[in-house]
Amino acid sequence: MTALVWFKKDLRLSDNLALSYAARNHKDILPVYIYDEKLNIGGAQKLWLHHSLTQLSDALNDGLVLKKGPPEKVIFQLIKDHNINAVYWNRGYTPYEMDRDAKIKEALKEKDIEVKSFDGYLLFEPHKIKNKQGSFFKVFTPFYKSCLEHPDPRDPIDKPKEINFAKAETESLDDWNLIPSNLNWPKSIVDEWQPGEDGAKKRLTNFINARIHKYGKGRDFPASDLTSMLSPHLHFGEISPYQIWQTAKKADAPQAEINKFLSEICWREFSYHLLYHFPELAKKNWNPKFDKFPWDNDKKLLKKWQKGLTGYPIVDAGMRQLWATGYMHNRVRMIVASFLTKDLFVHWKYGAAWFWDTLVDADLASNSASWQWVAGCGADASPYFRVFNPTLQSKKFDTDGDYIKKWCPELSKLESKYIHAPWEAPNEALEKAGITLDDTYPKPIVDHSKAREKALGIYQQIK
Repeated sequence: MTALVWFKKDLRLSDNLALSYAARNHKDILPVYIYDEKLNIGGAQKLWLHHSLTQLSDALNDGLVLKKGPPEKVIFQLIKDHNINAVYWNRGYTPYEMDRDAKIKEALKEKDIEVKSFDGYLLFEPHKIKNKQGSFFKVFTPFYKSCLEHPDPRDPIDKPKEINFAKAETESLDDWNLIPSNLNWPKSIVDEWQPGEDGAKKRLTNFINARIHKYGKGRDFPASDLTSMLSPHLHFGEISPYQIWQTAKKADAPQAEINKFLSEICWREFSYHLLYHFPELAKKNWNPKFDKFPWDNDKKLLKKWQKGLTGYPIVDAGMRQLWATGYMHNRVRMIVASFLTKDLFVHWKYGAAWFWDTLVDADLASNSASWQWVAGCGADASPYFRVFNPTLQSKKFDTDGDYIKKWCPELSKLESKYIHAPWEAPNEALEKAGITLDDTYPKPIVDHSKAREKALGIYQQIK
């Protein structure tokens, strides 16, 4: 008899519990990826998905079956056509996925089809981590401590030594039109990333060998390239958190650096913990007091932010990196998010929506939790009175302006001491660098000091 293995956000062969279980217990396997349009993934993710599925299909010797449509309808049609007696998958944890998969599991049981789901997307399933009161954690630090008190995450398993494939008609990946034609992403994805399991393993190895020993402080400097950059691979399941966790623990690096990296892995876990217990995290303020916040939501200012034309170089550099590559350094993500919500007074949901469409690693839990954290309305949130000063952040974390010069080349000839705030540079310095404010580079679209005062005043009112 044949087992159907439903690939979702687990586009890998190694440490894939559903695939390994099927390979051990069934003669033939039908590996299937179902493109569920209700997931409504963003443009950058679609592009990544195209390349990742191409790599997975190659790894499966073209045995991967591609289908587009409602998963329940697709699965039951395949069961009918191919004498399938078992269906396996690895669990997802967004509200839509959990509801969808629970209904499919129940429908399969009613038809006497064996059905099993496995963990693999998270180290600690959200319903298993509880505080002393038996409820869920709302602050990261005690959540992280609780995770560390649990048994260490399991060791990853190798890919199945042998897989016998059943044959089924497959759709053409090209017909799904996942690659946008009007953006730079297609080229940059190929140039800067290697979607797929092999690319994920290479990036992990490179990070462990060359960068983790400087991770603690180096991760904050956008020009240093000391972050792991594993997030898109992890999001699509091209590598499991178990593989990352256990590899990092064995790294030849100072324990403090390793621990810092592991804590960042657990921030992802915490985001899913929050989403699991507050399914409306992507739509509603965690703190309902912010429902009264008088957002301006100026569309013109939002557009300038999106295009990297705010007049604040560190903000503009981040937004341009995002548009050109589908990625942005984590420190800069916090800066641009604070600027949108606390300088421009644009609701965090507009920033989250832009990130969702433009980030290759856009993840519902992390994206929603992070935006609410910066805006001040989320769980364990950054205090609202903490308003990132983009100029000071730029001077501290991009002192020589290397990151700015890369993504705002019109400022590349400006002396480093002026590059963080070009509007403060003397005319001769601007002329020497070939800069005309509001022509070759914009003046600031908002006065940060006045915006900060306004933000703090509003916060005091709603508090």
